[in-house]
Amino acid sequence: MRATLHNFAKNLDVTDLRWMPDDGFSIGRLRIELLSGLTVALALVPEAVAFAFVAGVHPLVGLYAAFLVGLITALIGGRPGMISGATGALAVVMVALVAQHGVEYLFATVVLMGLLQIFAGVMQWGKFIRLVPHPVMLGFVNGLAIVIFLAQMSQFKVPGTMVDTGHGMGGGEWLSGQPLYLMLALVAATMAIIWITPRITKVIPAPLAGIGVIAALVIGFGLDVPRVGDLASIQGGLPSLHIPMVPLTWETFEIILPYAVILAAIGLIESLLTLNLVGDLTGKRGGASQECIAQGVANTVTGFFGGMGGCAMIGQSMINVKSGGRTRVAGIAAAVFLLLFILVGSSVIELIPLAALVGVMFMVVIGTFAWNSLTILRKVPLIDAFVIILVTVVTVMEDLAVAVVVGVIVSALAYAWNNARRIHATTRGSVTEEGAKVYEIHGPLFFGSSDGFAELFDVENDPEVVIVDFADSRVVDQSALQAIEAMAAKYEAAGKRLQLRHLSRDCHRLLTKAGHLMVDSDDDPDYELAVDYDVRTGVLGGH
Repeated sequence: MRATLHNFAKNLDVTDLRWMPDDGFSIGRLRIELLSGLTVALALVPEAVAFAFVAGVHPLVGLYAAFLVGLITALIGGRPGMISGATGALAVVMVALVAQHGVEYLFATVVLMGLLQIFAGVMQWGKFIRLVPHPVMLGFVNGLAIVIFLAQMSQFKVPGTMVDTGHGMGGGEWLSGQPLYLMLALVAATMAIIWITPRITKVIPAPLAGIGVIAALVIGFGLDVPRVGDLASIQGGLPSLHIPMVPLTWETFEIILPYAVILAAIGLIESLLTLNLVGDLTGKRGGASQECIAQGVANTVTGFFGGMGGCAMIGQSMINVKSGGRTRVAGIAAAVFLLLFILVGSSVIELIPLAALVGVMFMVVIGTFAWNSLTILRKVPLIDAFVIILVTVVTVMEDLAVAVVVGVIVSALAYAWNNARRIHATTRGSVTEEGAKVYEIHGPLFFGSSDGFAELFDVENDPEVVIVDFADSRVVDQSALQAIEAMAAKYEAAGKRLQLRHLSRDCHRLLTKAGHLMVDSDDDPDYELAVDYDVRTGVLGGH
């Protein structure tokens, strides 16, 4: 553990924690960062309230989570520019826990979730996000864009008509007639302003301009449209220290552990995928383990201050990056502005029309969806096209963690199958001066190709000595070892010998550890010296 912590501290890039951009701060840069943070904070309010309703908790539980998680991850997270807060992906898991055991068990679960994420960061498990293939990433952003779009549909319902279904808020009466047309017109106007503003001026972020103009229009003319205050009151005080009121028993641990593991996994997967996406937009790399630590610390603290926990938010992160936010100041400003809204600005924020915030999120959907994925479906391999569609659908129908796991499994199986089909043998100039026959193996030998490997040999008609040349192959796993031993046993039963040649150092170590090599000698990895190894049989058995 000490070595792990030492390596983590050694690899932690201190410059990743700097507040200043590479070109230094100026008044113009500070203005952009603060305005970007304000825009994000305004968009966070209805999202946090809505996700609190989904989880079945008080709106302030969601708002406190958005503030604390957003502030801590902005301070010590792995990628400046990322925004974190209460998310729907976590809320849909929390609702069952809250319904069955109450909100105090949720707070305890969030604390344990944070500790698990810290452990994952210390163990540097965040690097495994590299195993997520690009088609899964495309499916992830497409699915999440659709989820963000569908989440806005609740804003087109008559305020107060939605009811608690036991799994979040559902039902409700759709707007109709003039209120619906007015809502649609304001949403369209917000989107138009966001599209036009960058072509006129870059003094203020386009989403903030859209919110400001539409809010002024609605408040000035007294238009009767749904507003933030119609969702719930956001007025409250400072979050206070609150130890989860649950029995400190093994039974409690058994209740919260499964939820904590699922929440920790979902939170890290969404955060690390968002980290990669923001990295592509800002040209930054690294920080995966640092982000795991930050998410864990944020959730641990949030659980002790009455928050519902959270993770990175792709929608708000996109708003921040597109608004010009590039440093930690924007994320910190967003969290501080959100706290000010709760403490002193609730009366003003509650007047903002939901149509303006919906318009901002619709533009986020348009910017997030990988439209090029629609055109490349016919150009990429069929399995990659299938994975893109599969991950998109599963993200919408189930949740992000399931979708990513399914996508990675399908991609891995497809890769294994393609490699399993590659193995073959050549016997050109195969007979040596001593009369031995040489099989030159091409392609990796692993669980997927072990059966094909066995079909390459002609035990009955081969001479007394057979040499298997691995110059263009690799022995990968236990299935490969079993296949080699089984083939050696067949030759041994026929009164013949099977030898191995041109083993690379990693293959040599694997076979030596298993006890298969009769000669304990280092083969030259550059193949300047060919050493033929006899194979010891009966090591792994026949099963």
